Amino acid sequence: MIYILTALFMMTVFLFFYSIFHRIFLSDKRLEKRIEKYLASSGTKLDRKQYDLMVYYQMTKQKVRKNMLTKEKNSKLETMLRRSGLPLKPEEYILFKWLAAGATGFFMLLVSGNILLMVIGFFIGFLLPGWYVKKKIKERIVKFNDGLPDMISTIVGSLRAGFSFQQALKTVIEEAGSPIKEEMDSVIKEMQYGASLEDSLNDLKERMPSEDLDLMIQAILIQRQVGGNLATVLDKIVQTIRERTKIHRQISSLTAQGRLSGIVIGLLPIILAFVLYLIEPEYIGTLFRHPIGIALTIAGIFAGIIGFVLIRKITAVEV
Repeated sequence: MIYILTALFMMTVFLFFYSIFHRIFLSDKRLEKRIEKYLASSGTKLDRKQYDLMVYYQMTKQKVRKNMLTKEKNSKLETMLRRSGLPLKPEEYILFKWLAAGATGFFMLLVSGNILLMVIGFFIGFLLPGWYVKKKIKERIVKFNDGLPDMISTIVGSLRAGFSFQQALKTVIEEAGSPIKEEMDSVIKEMQYGASLEDSLNDLKERMPSEDLDLMIQAILIQRQVGGNLATVLDKIVQTIRERTKIHRQISSLTAQGRLSGIVIGLLPIILAFVLYLIEPEYIGTLFRHPIGIALTIAGIFAGIIGFVLIRKITAVEV
């Protein structure tokens, strides 16, 4: 019976977090839906429960912003969330981290009944949103870099056709996909609001920390100062970026086995210990109760971390 209840609880938690992730992170038209909902309900009044819930939510966000977010930390989180492309504010991100920590810790306590595993689950849940945001940032930068040569080629073609640089960016917006389309649209809007091209491109570089993009931006800014044929310069940059991408992919394929070995070395002891604890708690419990077992566990954790870091350093080849 306990296994059935555990399985049902795991399914419930999975569906709950999947619905949250789908609503917050995976919906491309979330903003449009919110606007439509606002416009549709603009003529109707909220009932007392909805009003109290909205007020409580806003007050909670204000408390988080006031007590847990300094100006520097708030700015850092805003930059990180903008890079990830997630429609979250810093205080919402902090609230989600605490909710994930509480849910994961409660789940570990319910499954194992062990306080230590509950604390471990709490820390894992607290770190998961940060890991997800960093993963989204990495994926977004990779996707941006993959589409960057085509974007520059479009700009080169537009410049040679007689368009201005701003008109060339509008052509990119019409033809490119996400995330290039969103970033170029932000550049155009900043320029329309009165920002200079230099400031808009520097903001783009801060939102999208890409070496290839930085190379393109530096070429554009230098050309605006000293003059020259921008289309020819960007054409040379496209060739350089394509060669770098080709070399990077070759190195990535050659080091794939080493990177996989690092992941296996890091995860296998943890998964094995967790499975043994669920199957036979008394068998592995001595390892966490006896002083020698605790010392060996700590030494094993440090050795695993060192091995994982060393393998990552060896296989991380800069191009």
